[in-house]
Amino acid sequence: MSIGGDGGYGDERGIAGAGSGGRGRARTRTRLPEDDVVDAYEEPRRGPVRVGRSMMTVVGVVVLLIAALAFANRGGGDGSSGTGGPDAENRARPTAPTGERPVTTGTDGVPTGFPRTEQGAQSAAANYTVALGGTGMFDTERRHQLVDTLYTPEAAARIKGPQDEAYSAEFFERLGLDERGRAPEGMTFVSRAIPVGTKVTEYGDDSATVEVWYTSLIGMAGEESTLPVTTTWKTWTFDLRWTGSDWKIADDSQEDGPAPVPGDDRASTAEDISKAVEEYGGFTYAR
Repeated sequence: MSIGGDGGYGDERGIAGAGSGGRGRARTRTRLPEDDVVDAYEEPRRGPVRVGRSMMTVVGVVVLLIAALAFANRGGGDGSSGTGGPDAENRARPTAPTGERPVTTGTDGVPTGFPRTEQGAQSAAANYTVALGGTGMFDTERRHQLVDTLYTPEAAARIKGPQDEAYSAEFFERLGLDERGRAPEGMTFVSRAIPVGTKVTEYGDDSATVEVWYTSLIGMAGEESTLPVTTTWKTWTFDLRWTGSDWKIADDSQEDGPAPVPGDDRASTAEDISKAVEEYGGFTYAR
């Protein structure tokens, strides 16, 4: 910036002095780096201290990092242990992970051996949703195996008959399956449940009621399919009982929703869906 509004290139006084027979001396101004201009014959004037842009950038980054760390520590504990501290359960939001590790054991391909806690009950309900919403339920032998594994003995004996009637040849035909629940050659039958969140509505030492909000994929992927793969949104409620070593389903029910507004994503081809189902595996869910 200049002093006196002359753009830093001198003024009329300096020009007159140079042309007065040598009696006057030309006065010049020198442009220095960083836009600081100093008059060679006047005491330099001290302006306000200014912070450079680079310094402001550093300060801004530091502030953002501090804010991010504070937000992370508020939601997930100090990270010093798997449980996140004694009050991690109170700090966790309803749909946020609590930090509990998923189980490492399983029975017949289904995660089992969940702890006798509210979190354990929620993890059990989420994983049971995945198992009971998969293609295994369309095979009679596999369905009976899943029911025996996940339900109490009393509940398993009660629901096997009605389920066998529900998974009938007529039902399979409407889905494009054969009488044994298999997809035609060249097509892929898709049935997957994906938990979105869990909630405990009741809890006791030997019982728990857990709601699982989930979305599912259902349909036939293939060029000649008359039932393309679509999504649904439901809430599955489980009445769980502690059997001494794990949570088992004593009763369950479903209702529609909550369903979000559908997006405007372009639907993929049947080939892309079939490839995705074959290549992308599932997860073990832990609350």
